[in-house]
Amino acid sequence: MTDTIADMLTRIRNASAVKKEEVVLPYSRIKFEIAKILEKEGYIAKVEKKENKFNEILIKLRYTKGSLPFISHIKRISKPGRKVYMGKENLPIVLGNHGIAIISTSQGLMTNKEAKKKGIGGEILCEVY
Repeated sequence: MTDTIADMLTRIRNASAVKKEEVVLPYSRIKFEIAKILEKEGYIAKVEKKENKFNEILIKLRYTKGSLPFISHIKRISKPGRKVYMGKENLPIVLGNHGIAIISTSQGLMTNKEAKKKGIGGEILCEVY
C-alpha cells in the first residue's frame, strides 16, 4: 500500500456508510494527528492509540440522533503521484466554511482556518464536511 492516508479516509468513509461504531487502523503519527484534528473539530467522537503487539488507532465514529454520520464527505486531495500545495492567500474554503481542509504546514498539521489565521500555506491533505 503506497497511500496510507487514503486508506485511512476510505476506512472511515466505508465504516460510516454501514454505521459501524468504531474503526481500527494501523498506527502512524500522521494518521493519529489527522484523527485528532477530526476529533477536535467534532467529526468523530473519540480517537485513542492502542498499544499491543502492533500499535493501532481506534476511532469511534459520531452519528446524529437520526443515525446519520457527521462525516458526509471525506476526500483525499494531495496524492503520492500529485502533491497539491497552496500558499497562504490561496487556501481552500470548504463548503462555505462549514467544512475543513487538513493542511500539512511547516508548523505541523492544522485546518485551513488555523493556517489562514497564522498566515501560512502548505500541502492540502484532505477535505471533510
